[in-house]
Amino acid sequence: MEWFTADGYWLSRLVFQRALAAVYLVAFLSAVLQFRALIGARGMLPVPELLRRTPWRAAPGLFRLHYSDRFFALVCWTGCAVSLALLAGLDGFLPLWTAMVLWAVPWVLYLSIVQVGQVWYGFGWESLLLETGFLAVFLGNADHAAPILLLWLLRWLLFRVEFGAGLIKIRGDACWRRLTCLDFHHETQPMPGPLSWFFHHLPKPAHRVEVAANHVTQLVVPFLLFTPQPVASIAAGLMVVTQLWLVLSGNFAWLNWMTITLALAAIDWSPVAGPPPEQSAPPLWYEIVVMAVTALVLVLSYRPARNLLSRRQVMNRSFDPLHLVNTYGAFGSISRMRLEVVVEGTDEAVIHEGTHWQEYGFRGKPGDPHRMPRQFAPYHLRLDWMMWFAALSPAYARSWFGPFVERLLQGDRDTLRLLRHNPFPGTPPAHVRARVFHYRYTDLRELRATGCWWHRTYVRDFMRPVARPVPLRPRGRT
Repeated sequence: MEWFTADGYWLSRLVFQRALAAVYLVAFLSAVLQFRALIGARGMLPVPELLRRTPWRAAPGLFRLHYSDRFFALVCWTGCAVSLALLAGLDGFLPLWTAMVLWAVPWVLYLSIVQVGQVWYGFGWESLLLETGFLAVFLGNADHAAPILLLWLLRWLLFRVEFGAGLIKIRGDACWRRLTCLDFHHETQPMPGPLSWFFHHLPKPAHRVEVAANHVTQLVVPFLLFTPQPVASIAAGLMVVTQLWLVLSGNFAWLNWMTITLALAAIDWSPVAGPPPEQSAPPLWYEIVVMAVTALVLVLSYRPARNLLSRRQVMNRSFDPLHLVNTYGAFGSISRMRLEVVVEGTDEAVIHEGTHWQEYGFRGKPGDPHRMPRQFAPYHLRLDWMMWFAALSPAYARSWFGPFVERLLQGDRDTLRLLRHNPFPGTPPAHVRARVFHYRYTDLRELRATGCWWHRTYVRDFMRPVARPVPLRPRGRT
């Protein structure tokens, strides 16, 4: 069927697939390097306990069949290997059905990880990667032209990502409507980057332009994705530029890079790509599968689409256990003040007024005022992100902060590997406490005088000092 394929989009598919494989690789690396302390068998929120208290249908995946830390690591490293193979273009050398199976492997593996990830994997970009990865399974390889139905589904996904984010802002915090949110956002965002200080100190009129441009890109431009070329390509290009601006201004894991990946699939590269390589007609079974998947996605899109139109719009919600079609959005409200939880320990057995406390250093979240924020995205520092939520409300940390402190008191190596600096490299501390500080960016004069990027002020206690448990003495024989 001639209407089934889009011959001119062979390079669009190729660029999209390689970019997606790169994001998969980062996601699997992020999982394997952090899971033991977070969700491992001896982690803060152990997977085995989750599996015991939840039914199969609530979170289907490979770990329902078996879980051990070694098996989890095997799943992650297998995902890394397959992602590297896809990044290198191995799927282009395989028959169509085999290429589809190869693309299905990282989707199944990462779905299994997300299903047991609990609060550490409750971010919108997890579902975005899974939804995109599911569609990629059926996109085919270089042997056949890209199916136009799948290309339209990718645009529909991109539309929901951008338009949903735009609507949640307009419906949410009034500062988005007043064009003033960026007076605060660069300072209060979850994990500032190395340029965030400079973005924050842009003139206020520049911040107004930033917000207005964001509204246009998220509320108007997405509709142009469904127009003829070259308008659709221009719309996708504008989205790429906007996302790169966000990459420069903060650390948002792979959210921006996934959005860029989707936008690249909407660009018609044929003017620069030249004629497509020799391609054969797709087999009938493939056409049937693609049409069935399209019908499934359209049916499952009903609730996410209704959510877009609802005044009670919710962000980052999955409506099916496989994360096939989801809702997206970010920053419906903006914090005016940056609060940070600072974790400290002491090796003194008895706490007194003059007790010397030493601060634990985190890799990404602000801590030492002298330390310039670093760039980590697209890598996702899960503990650092959850510490930002904990500062907003202790309720966000109720399930994991206590176990986190326990592991600091035990000197747990896996937990300490998540941190940048451990002030107790020899013996674990005798006590650990946590306090909340107000952080604000210094101005240029303060930066030159003190060398500090941040100024911080004590606000309140987050957790009173907790003592290291005294080990029980072994009983002698009687």
